[in-house]
Amino acid sequence: MQRSTDPLLQELLTLLDAELPAAGELRRALHAEPELAHAERRTAAIIAEALPVASETAAGTGRLARVGPPAGAPIALRAELDGLPLRERTGAPFSARGAAMHACGHDVHMAALVALARAAHRLGDELPVALLAVFQPSEEAYPSGAERLAHGELRRAAPAAVLAAHVQPELPWGSVALDAGAVNASSDSVEITIDGAPSHGAYPHRGRDPILALAQVVVALHARVGRTIDPLAAATLNVGILEGGAIENVIPARARARGSLRAYRREDREALRGLVVEVVDGVAAAHGCRGTVELIAGEPTLENDRAIVAAARGLFADAGLHAAREWRSVGSDDFAFFGELAPIAMAFVGLAGAPGFSERPLHHPELLPPQESIAALARTQAILFVAAVRALALA
Repeated sequence: MQRSTDPLLQELLTLLDAELPAAGELRRALHAEPELAHAERRTAAIIAEALPVASETAAGTGRLARVGPPAGAPIALRAELDGLPLRERTGAPFSARGAAMHACGHDVHMAALVALARAAHRLGDELPVALLAVFQPSEEAYPSGAERLAHGELRRAAPAAVLAAHVQPELPWGSVALDAGAVNASSDSVEITIDGAPSHGAYPHRGRDPILALAQVVVALHARVGRTIDPLAAATLNVGILEGGAIENVIPARARARGSLRAYRREDREALRGLVVEVVDGVAAAHGCRGTVELIAGEPTLENDRAIVAAARGLFADAGLHAAREWRSVGSDDFAFFGELAPIAMAFVGLAGAPGFSERPLHHPELLPPQESIAALARTQAILFVAAVRALALA
């Protein structure tokens, strides 16, 4: 007879407590040896050794490990393997020594998921649904590890839901933000090229200035976003790279820019893509130049499943946590690709005010979540797992 989901969370939390010391040591080892996207071989090996069951390789350097019943659709929980190309400045005794760093909490996420997998394994086949631990490569760089998994090994695993938790320094310690609907934006990159005609800077009338045209393109793009997208909708455009010319008194033949487009709504995503092409074509032509746009499609909008969110929010108190204020951003996460496969939900676990935590933003070289955050993350992962069991009536 399958175990009721009513005591399931408490059983997992009790078993988790016994796994936390080992998870703390695992986190230290992972933090000290970060690896960049597409190269997480040592990280994956450390994870595989710590897991209670055999794992399979996925998406190149990733790992999948199934715990619990061998049959039926599993509930997947994702943790990220890769670090960032930063030199650490935390001063921690287990700091990374090279030019890579776990500055986004991925070491905490991995250690927590290993602890949860070990706790769930101790329940064995009495676990009502299998837990599929997904250790995803390349979250911080393209090509996306999540997209590769969504089109490959994870699609074949056919999960009933895919879940994740992420540390967030801007939310209070002890709180978890978990809101229904869109919580992260879609993200696309664009590369703009303006081709003109070169000339001496003293004779600008003999050339066609791509830098002037590109400068007008940048200004026009920012103006058009505010006149194209509903101001109540979350959408933004940013130009972060401008390139052109090599000598101050020469009008070059070409200038380039790269930027990002972010939106919550599908129609706004398409509108942003369209307005870039329209503005580049029109402004370039007005300057006697030719403009081209290359679009690099990124992550879709991350939309949390309403039923899973509702079930999870009712479990926070049982794990000694409480609901944070609503937390949505126009940041993006390739976790959203898993929405192609099944209902998804991502929770954000607060760090502000945690014991000994020096408040720094994500991707900062001095960000160091405390060891206590492993427990908060693992408890949140457990909540999401039990919530999916309830919401999807899988028990």
